[in-house]
Amino acid sequence: MKYVMNLLLLMVLGLLTATAQAGKYPPSTVSMTLQQVSDRCYYVQGEAGTAIENEGFISNAGVVVTEAGVVVIDALGSPSLAQLLMERIREVTDKPVVKVILTHYHADHVFGLQYFKEMGAEIIAPDGAEKYLESPASKERLEERRFSLEPWVNEDTRLVWPERFVEKHDVIQVGDTIFEMTVIGDAHSDADMTIYVKSENVLYSGDVIFEGRIPFLGSSNTRLWLETLKRMDSGDLKALVPGHGPHQEAPVKAIGLTYRYLAFLREKMGEAVDELVPFDEAYAEADWSGFRDLPAFDAANRRNAYQVYLSMQNEAFAD
Repeated sequence: MKYVMNLLLLMVLGLLTATAQAGKYPPSTVSMTLQQVSDRCYYVQGEAGTAIENEGFISNAGVVVTEAGVVVIDALGSPSLAQLLMERIREVTDKPVVKVILTHYHADHVFGLQYFKEMGAEIIAPDGAEKYLESPASKERLEERRFSLEPWVNEDTRLVWPERFVEKHDVIQVGDTIFEMTVIGDAHSDADMTIYVKSENVLYSGDVIFEGRIPFLGSSNTRLWLETLKRMDSGDLKALVPGHGPHQEAPVKAIGLTYRYLAFLREKMGEAVDELVPFDEAYAEADWSGFRDLPAFDAANRRNAYQVYLSMQNEAFAD
């Protein structure tokens, strides 16, 4: 009898917490649909565009429903978006969110963390994410988003540290579901990690893979990024869920677009560096027709090319 009463009490407390959380943050008005890619794996897909468009909903987040609770992969770009994601999760299960696994620390993937932290979820991130959290850039980005994405990111929005770091490779089991986490280093960010849901043959790749749009390279190590894509074995995958864009049931295609774009940048900018061609001239002479029609080309491509040009100058001196 005592056990039943305690169980009922926990259920009531959980319901009260969820009810209180439901209206805590300014409601998001974006369209968000939970898409199913396997028996247990889902995701929501952000719109293509710059970081401040669509109320900041430009990235994907994964949802894996296990017997012991829900595992969320990436937390979206605001507490309001995380709150809306929770509403979508409630459409398929009443289980609590027990863990949030981050593919990397970038604003559009982590500013929703505080919502799940307040629900009691454990937060797991790749080793190296602390570089971002301790950097002036992370604070500057938060201040910028408080302005550009107000009211969804505001003075109450904060950076949240993980409870657990994954150094290289780790395996966890939640209920009867196994998650393999592999840290691939500073490919797209200070620290990137893929999450493979073993029983489902589904890979959540984070921003190592972009599908259907031009990636924002930032200060990424494009040489390591390309090497990582070469190593990816997608033969057994049922589906690949990238950090942006639609999932792929033919993962080689998703890997291919990102690979082709990075390889093209490095080829053209590398040739310019080797031949001492100024960047503006090299950029004007490059044939961008294979990528010009992709979303975010105008916003990102020239900046990406300049970043690669400068990084390949540094590589030339280092070599």
